[in-house]
Amino acid sequence: MNKKEVAEIKRRLKKEACTISKMVGCYVNSSKDKVCTFDESFLSLEDEELHKYLEIANKTLSGTVGNNLIELEFPIEAEENGAPQQNLMALKKSGLEDENLYNAFFDHIIETYNFVGNYLILLYYDNYDVMVKTSDNMKIDESEETYEYIICSICPVMLSKPGLGYREDEHRIGARIRDWVVGPTDSGFIFPCFTDRSSDIHSIMMYTKKADDPHKELWEMGLGCASKLTTQEKKNAFTNILTQTIGPDKEDTSDIIVDIQANLSDYIEEKKEVVGKDDDIMLDSEVVEEILKDVPISEEKSEKITKNYEEFFKEALPEAEEILDTKVLKNNELRLEKKSLQERVADLTSQLKESGVIGEDGKENDIVVKVNPEKIEQISTTFLDGKKCIIIPVEDGEKATINGEKQDV
Repeated sequence: MNKKEVAEIKRRLKKEACTISKMVGCYVNSSKDKVCTFDESFLSLEDEELHKYLEIANKTLSGTVGNNLIELEFPIEAEENGAPQQNLMALKKSGLEDENLYNAFFDHIIETYNFVGNYLILLYYDNYDVMVKTSDNMKIDESEETYEYIICSICPVMLSKPGLGYREDEHRIGARIRDWVVGPTDSGFIFPCFTDRSSDIHSIMMYTKKADDPHKELWEMGLGCASKLTTQEKKNAFTNILTQTIGPDKEDTSDIIVDIQANLSDYIEEKKEVVGKDDDIMLDSEVVEEILKDVPISEEKSEKITKNYEEFFKEALPEAEEILDTKVLKNNELRLEKKSLQERVADLTSQLKESGVIGEDGKENDIVVKVNPEKIEQISTTFLDGKKCIIIPVEDGEKATINGEKQDV
């Protein structure tokens, strides 16, 4: 599923477009006991509840594809009778009407999902009459196929924060009664994938709130899929390879990493001019070696970084843009801007010393400037090095009195 296909399904998760017919749920405590299960005719829910449940479903399709949203394929063994993919197919086909099927699913999630605390498992069922689209993206009022799918959302349930509130029956301010509140989705999925605007029963789109620490036990043991690295995990892995090889205790390590990221950014820009903006640029070991060439590290460390990179990503190479750290580049821009300002301040200070505005001891001298009355309106103020300064326009040959002596300005 790409970004556009995810957005198309998300548009259905609004009250005015929603056709979800069924929702079932299971509340699990910290001891992994089922506290309660329930099933609801979704569109019969009260408005406030319906909106909140739609928010949860919507969150399960939020974030960046490749980072918060990861598409996984089912291996052949996961599609055998009694295997995870077949169980999901049965759930979908039942429209969540079979109590035994969805309770068995809840039991399997409880067994495989590693979570400390209480949580809620929700399953939504919907079918979508997919309208035909022309080449200019206009809809034709006829159904191409019916996309039948389920959404699973797993949400933490936490005690509300302690606080004070008005106790109406006692007519006083007192401690609020704390209750259990359902939080935003932590993990979830949509099955099957909506690929090329059609059902792909061999794939599932997983959601994770924490892209740097997803619940991969759910992916692997719960759904029988092989794991993939999120974009954030790839980025972190590359940074760790650089840090550990260059030396985590070296003062200039962060500056070297900035240089590498800047080189990578330049490489991507150059490559896009050749391959096109929408084409993927894979980052192989040869490219890594290239972006390390003019970085101030030894040849030995450069070779070690390349080797470690090749070893870590041997199963699947990342795209160059997945490794590019925009935060590092933004910090570098701020660093360069700060350095430029410091250089300007040093240059201005030197000029002020030469002109006698400030002495060699750094203290300001008294300055008297005679201003042409016609230029008074041109006088303005600005801030320089944190101090408010007056800007006075002068012409060549005009003099100022500094410590009682007239000097050119």
